[in-house]
Amino acid sequence: MSEVTTKGYFIVLLLFLCGNALFGQTVDKPNIIVILSDDAGYADFGFTGSKDFKTPHIDSLAQSGMVFNSAYVTASVCGPSRAGLLTGRYQQRFGFIHNNVPGCVDRKAGLWGEKMGLPKDEKTIANYLKKQGYVSMIIGKWHQGHGEGFHPLDRGFDHFYGFLGGARNYFKPKKIHAENQLWNDRQKIAEPGGYLTDHLGEKACEFVQQNQEQPFFLYLSFNAVHSPFEAEEKTKKLYPKLKRRQTLAAMTHSMDNAIGRLLDVIKKEGLEENTLVIFTNDNGGTSFYYADNSPFSGAKATNLEGGNRVPFIMSWKGVIPAKSLFDNSISTLDILPTALAIAHSTDKPQNLDGVNLMPYLKGEKQGYPHETLFWMVDGSFAAMRHQDWKLIEMPDRFPELYDLSKDPSEKNNLALKDPALTRKLLKRLYRWKNQMAPARWQLKKKYELHAIDRFDKFRK
Repeated sequence: MSEVTTKGYFIVLLLFLCGNALFGQTVDKPNIIVILSDDAGYADFGFTGSKDFKTPHIDSLAQSGMVFNSAYVTASVCGPSRAGLLTGRYQQRFGFIHNNVPGCVDRKAGLWGEKMGLPKDEKTIANYLKKQGYVSMIIGKWHQGHGEGFHPLDRGFDHFYGFLGGARNYFKPKKIHAENQLWNDRQKIAEPGGYLTDHLGEKACEFVQQNQEQPFFLYLSFNAVHSPFEAEEKTKKLYPKLKRRQTLAAMTHSMDNAIGRLLDVIKKEGLEENTLVIFTNDNGGTSFYYADNSPFSGAKATNLEGGNRVPFIMSWKGVIPAKSLFDNSISTLDILPTALAIAHSTDKPQNLDGVNLMPYLKGEKQGYPHETLFWMVDGSFAAMRHQDWKLIEMPDRFPELYDLSKDPSEKNNLALKDPALTRKLLKRLYRWKNQMAPARWQLKKKYELHAIDRFDKFRK
């Protein structure tokens, strides 16, 4: 073989190997972005039917990917919902019941204040992805504890820009305290000025631009549109016909713009075919702040559909079919196992409650990823969805049973019309509850079958 031929051979081989390496990264290690809004109304986005609010960038995700019509969170309030998403496990399994952290709890009942948070022995999605070579960042709201050992950088994340608590002002707060202090990694920083939602979006763009040399995981956790209700005047003027909902519309508009800038960066950097983008919301909107949860009844902090069913989109160019719909039940529990699957994780945790959604999205599996989903505030306020049946149990009311395929607004209680099914689902609900851990910051309770007893006595 001549010297020229030999050199040419090695050049071709080098290009082939480089090409395979790049291709391998595209297939085996896609980037993963999870975008979470806060307290948004189900129907306050264009793709879910809003005629009042303008959300073209979020709507473009729906057009480019798959919309899930029966997506749920694990709790109808912020902190527990995020704990379920981050761990892929029902947060009740580790005693993170319904209280936000730090919550208003009896100090004699257990952990409180800075001792409250996502238990330190629970692994997060960032912990798992770090082992697969991912660089990870959370931007925005944490809400998993602000005491020692609960910081995001202690929970698997490489970078953090945001605040540790559950809410903060969108403009400079009058008073800075532990929960609304802004952090850059482990450094407390001065207020940047401007509108916070815009600032968080800018940080997300910077992270993507600066971390393309390896696969990345970005958790963009907006506090929009959680209270306090603050919007820029120039944005509010875009909605002159709205009165009570004008500020909420403007806050949603700003969040959509921030997401749009991030999507532009992904496209500009040529990352669309190598990036899974998920958009969802942490729980239902608050009706007394004028959020629209149509067509569902209920709101944040309830076990009705308006509290736990959320908008949900997955977009990945060339992998997830554009303009597609998925009707069967899924959960934010599924984000972690889906991420591990597409990253070809060597970790195969057996304690997860979520499932890998990719076989369903590709048509390799049919039916329900979750035939049954559960919710529990405490031992007496609980609910479950089994296929299209929804059961709600409360201590001071008769059990409620709804056929969501015909009655998504939960208006027609069928418990007495189908007592056998009601009893069957109540038993299943209580079996699940008795598998859960005691609340970490409430008194222990043993869950008994008193709901079935009440139901039988009522029938007699």
